[in-house]
Amino acid sequence: MKALIFGIGGFVGRYLTHELKEHGYEVAGSDVMLQCPIEDIEYYRGDLLDPEFINRLIETIKPDAIINLAAISSVGASWSIPQTTIQVNVVGALNILEAAGKFARSAKVMFIGSSEEYCVKSGKISESDPLAGNNPYGISKMALEQFVECYRARYGMKIYYVRPFNHTGIGQRDSFVLPSFCKQAADIVRGGQPGQIHVGNLSAKRDFSDARDIVRAYRMILESDDDRTIYNVGSGEAYGLDEMLDYIVSLCTVEVKVVVDQDRFRPVDTPVVLCDNSLIREKLGWQPQYSIFETLKEMYEHYLKNEQA
Repeated sequence: MKALIFGIGGFVGRYLTHELKEHGYEVAGSDVMLQCPIEDIEYYRGDLLDPEFINRLIETIKPDAIINLAAISSVGASWSIPQTTIQVNVVGALNILEAAGKFARSAKVMFIGSSEEYCVKSGKISESDPLAGNNPYGISKMALEQFVECYRARYGMKIYYVRPFNHTGIGQRDSFVLPSFCKQAADIVRGGQPGQIHVGNLSAKRDFSDARDIVRAYRMILESDDDRTIYNVGSGEAYGLDEMLDYIVSLCTVEVKVVVDQDRFRPVDTPVVLCDNSLIREKLGWQPQYSIFETLKEMYEHYLKNEQA
């Protein structure tokens, strides 16, 4: 099996590449960066918004599987650049769908949705709950999902769609909340003096998974014959950001003070996001292997050892 990953240079790309290669896949990838940070793969530099490039690439490679990780994936960033978010997350995906339909009609194609598509709910969110994204990122993913259903029905393509919940790990940009906490804490400890961590809204509760668990789910879903079922992927446990921050601070060997910064608050922030992962557990046998606190410790220690991480 030959897999083509768009957005391979992003945070999840490294994890998915490792997961696929560990299970016998040949991996090729594309991104906008000059050089791919992942070794031993075929790499093609290009823009998802260039349909001619996407056509040539898929026609040349003729992949058995196509996974699109390329996206504006930050809710916060999507508020600043809503037009770009729609362009990349929807128009870019349409370019892949069009090219796959022309040059790799038999390939399995996977698109990544988001828990941000769902209506706000205090309890666990299941796949049957209504969708009503309340930010540009979530809305872009809702639109993408509709196009997936449309192309699957019209062209008979084998298109998979998955709704992951929050995930993190070593390598995620520190513009995201948990890497930001870990990096700030590690910087203070490395400096050897008491310091401050600047944070936004700590009252939110989130279901965070380790990226390694998420990509294992992607592979398992892609290898199944059922391209109609949309799965939630998440740990099934939600923790307060304050609780996770307290844990990170507990790892520090110098005094750390938490400072709430109003500039870090989102225009709209969902109070609780919690995944009901019973469907993927029951149908595919997937379950998380990492706790978020193990992941946080790994991330903090990575920043502690790598100043430029």
